[in-house]
Amino acid sequence: MDNARILVTGGAGFIGSELVRQLAATGNVVTVVDNLTNGKLHNIEELFGNNVRFYQADIRNRDMMKTLMQGQDKVFHLACLGVRHSIHSPLENHEVNATATLYMLETAQEANVKRFLYCSSSEVYGTATTVPMNESHPTFPMTVYGGSKLAGEAYARAYFQTYGLPVTVVRPFNSYGPRSHHEGDSGEVIPKFILRTMTGRPMLVFGDGTQTRDFTYVSDTASGIIRAGLSQNTIGETINLGSCREISISELAATVKQVTGKSEAEIRYVDPRPGDVLRLFADSGKAQKLFGFTPKISLRDGLAKLLDWYTTEGLSFEDLLAGEKEINWKK
Repeated sequence: MDNARILVTGGAGFIGSELVRQLAATGNVVTVVDNLTNGKLHNIEELFGNNVRFYQADIRNRDMMKTLMQGQDKVFHLACLGVRHSIHSPLENHEVNATATLYMLETAQEANVKRFLYCSSSEVYGTATTVPMNESHPTFPMTVYGGSKLAGEAYARAYFQTYGLPVTVVRPFNSYGPRSHHEGDSGEVIPKFILRTMTGRPMLVFGDGTQTRDFTYVSDTASGIIRAGLSQNTIGETINLGSCREISISELAATVKQVTGKSEAEIRYVDPRPGDVLRLFADSGKAQKLFGFTPKISLRDGLAKLLDWYTTEGLSFEDLLAGEKEINWKK
């Protein structure tokens, strides 16, 4: 893979910035595109140099994307707007996640890109009807975000079937780790739980806490995405990336108390969020079979690593929490 020319959309975001780190570390020439709506320049600016270039651009800018796509060997398409954003701005969410993905596929086909990886989401499944969930599990999204990501998947597979574009679709389950979002409508449960616990605020559990998730540390997720996008076995395939373990949100809150050493931390139950999936539990057997995907970092170890990252980076828990919204699905 050394010296491949790779375009990463959403590369200043949470998972995208880890993906860029791993790609750049093996000598690839990486072009990062991000409009910095959710991504942050400081997530990747230390990487800028001979083999990492950054362009602040919106993937809906078709002329810009045509220019940046020229000469690229591979595309890792991660740019999107998230679950909570889709609740308050469904049309824009679809425009970015689905329509712009169709533009990207058309542009990649015209530019003769050798591989196109589309990063979807476990949200396309909706709530599990059987577990663990393999790729044949029914798709029944509960939000416009999930629907828009499923539409993007369908377009990607159609470009493979109709035009022969070498496409791979991955469905990461919930990721966490350094640079994860706690702020605004991108804020997610693990960083919010840790920051709230460390500042003496209650962890907010929406609903009764029995809902489950399958959490994967970000370095494992990014490694899986890269390997899926490089393996010849994955062309035309749709592949789960998860830890193959589920935990309830109540159990997660209790684990955060243990990892942070804050046994007195309060867990507060509040009204459910609209569109929340009730159960996610990945079967990643296909990824393991096709390219040896095996997550290395356990949830407890990953929580400790994230807490240590906040500390070693010298970040203020109070300052970070200033950007958090408790109700982050309203305009």
